[in-house]
Amino acid sequence: MLVVAVLVPALLFASVWVMIILLLSQLPLLFIGRVARRWALSLRAGVFLSGLIFVVNFFTGSLFSAIALTLRFLVLLTTFSLFFMTTSPDDLGLALDRIGAVRWLSRKWLGYPNALSFTFTTAVRLVPTLAVDAQTVVDAQRSRGLELDKGNLFRRIRNYIPILIPLLLIAIRRSLELAEALESRGFPGKEGRTSLFQLKLKGPDYAVIAVSVVMIVVSVWVFLHYRVPVF
Repeated sequence: MLVVAVLVPALLFASVWVMIILLLSQLPLLFIGRVARRWALSLRAGVFLSGLIFVVNFFTGSLFSAIALTLRFLVLLTTFSLFFMTTSPDDLGLALDRIGAVRWLSRKWLGYPNALSFTFTTAVRLVPTLAVDAQTVVDAQRSRGLELDKGNLFRRIRNYIPILIPLLLIAIRRSLELAEALESRGFPGKEGRTSLFQLKLKGPDYAVIAVSVVMIVVSVWVFLHYRVPVF
């Protein structure tokens, strides 16, 4: 809900000040979650794309609109980074799963089938796992004399072929091992099974949900009744 509360005004408005407020409001959460360093690294990785967004919108629009859209990209990057860096895939799967879904009164939230929740959490794990495998392949190929940073653009692209092929083979082998492991355990199992852990909402959770809903409602109301300037 907190992610949605940030995404809604970020997508509805194209104002520099709105984007600055949304970006600064997430900084305390990054420090509380102890992921500020990792967020800075992800932000550094998005510098090129941010510059590309600014240049394209600067030549097709105005300076302030280019700044606003670039800041919007940084807000979206920060929002999703905050979510995935502070939310364990195991906890996310438990919240989505029918057997471990958060209870609201006498009903369950997000009680999706086990197969669907497991597929989603596996997809969330895919990118970090591939990143680790890619770094391992790069280190192995460099130890064998592969130079990735030399030559013209086409030569550099060709140098990455010895990395992509082993990485593809590793991904295929990992998927086969995962399929065999799931089949040997009788996945997805019976629907009547129970979970070792049960998520429960507490006071701060209700407070965050309430604040998030208020932010969403206010954002939509302002968007429908007022015209927020770009700068």
